[in-house]
Amino acid sequence: MHKNLLLFSVLVLFCFNVSAQKKRFDLQGKAGARGIMPENTIEGMLKALDLGVTTLEMDAVISKDKQVVLSQEPYFNNEISLQPNGKAITLKDQKNFNIYKMDYEQVKKFDVGSKVHSRFPGQMKFKAYKPLLSATIDAAEAYVKEHKLAKPMYSIETKTIKNGDNEFHPEPAEFVDLIMEVINARKLSKRVIIESFDMRTLQYLHEKYPKIQTSLLIDEKEPFEDYIDKLGFKPTIYSPYSVLVGKGLVDRCHAMGIKIIPWTVNTVKELKYFMDLGVDGVLTDYPNIMGQLNN
Repeated sequence: MHKNLLLFSVLVLFCFNVSAQKKRFDLQGKAGARGIMPENTIEGMLKALDLGVTTLEMDAVISKDKQVVLSQEPYFNNEISLQPNGKAITLKDQKNFNIYKMDYEQVKKFDVGSKVHSRFPGQMKFKAYKPLLSATIDAAEAYVKEHKLAKPMYSIETKTIKNGDNEFHPEPAEFVDLIMEVINARKLSKRVIIESFDMRTLQYLHEKYPKIQTSLLIDEKEPFEDYIDKLGFKPTIYSPYSVLVGKGLVDRCHAMGIKIIPWTVNTVKELKYFMDLGVDGVLTDYPNIMGQLNN
């Protein structure tokens, strides 16, 4: 009897641990579900929620009238954008369509959902616009409530470009403050991560909003410890380009109490590989791959 009870207790503990591990794994939908729906659109975010993401990852830029807008670049990328008159935007001219030089009402007139994306040809196509961060969060919160889904985390990237301050975006302090105004107005600080390649963003955030989670994005092969030294504090998450991630890096992150979430993991094979390495989550263009893991 005692032996059976002990065995039962071990099984319960095992199941609890397995469940906890699954719960802790962070499935982040890149720009919503970029491989399936137009990026950084409300429709794409809601699709990602249907596919079970735990975190909605999105990219933020600032308009001339200081609105926080979802966009992968601080201008209209030629790959996805059509002008208000329906004309295409060329690679040569795309930076002339600078969102920081447009009021949001002008930004909203561009179509970023109808053009076939050369890198994501399977994307659903429909007319769409770049939404406000505030409208996106409000839509997501209403959607999870209506459909009885788990409340998501929001990982918001500050999209800056080199030497772009005051030309394509505000300086880091103003950029962060504008995002935090949106977050604080909705009392969502506990469910927000601010991510960036630009360390200045995270350094300012850590100083002024120390309770907000941070994610350092990495795309170059330099020692992990050097990046942390340059940043000046331990971020919540270390988020490198997936080809830079091996077991040693995972272990070093965990030894420092830092989560590691690689990007961009787009196949079931890759997902299984990184899960086996012990990463804390993945950023993916195809959130549906999690459901295919055991197929």
